[in-house]
Amino acid sequence: MKKQIIPGYAVFALALVISVGSVSFLGPWVHEDGTVGACHWASRALLGLGMLLSVLAMLAVLLRGARLGLYLAMCLSSILGILTPGTLISLCKMSSMHCRAVMQPAMTILFAAAGLAALCGAVMCFREKKERA
Repeated sequence: MKKQIIPGYAVFALALVISVGSVSFLGPWVHEDGTVGACHWASRALLGLGMLLSVLAMLAVLLRGARLGLYLAMCLSSILGILTPGTLISLCKMSSMHCRAVMQPAMTILFAAAGLAALCGAVMCFREKKERA
């Protein structure tokens, strides 16, 4: 029973890094003239997805009966987070820019790790429900 909340804490920690990192050290550079590009909006979308993951993770830790559904929602949110920078929201054209060189690979790795942790939690919940039946 207590093992099922460990992936929730792991996803919560990763979601905090995603949320803070997407608008600070992992986010796109600010343009010198004050304009914002598409990569700025990608970082804002990643901030929202990180906050969504953190809320879902805390609900999975606190709520007992709905953990399987919450972990599955976290898996789908992680897939959306992987697809957001570069696929759903375009980034700068130059591969040497910070959004392509740092933000996109870092967010892909962080969301993949969060998705794997959520998948582990879903498998644990599914096995427990199968053993009860």
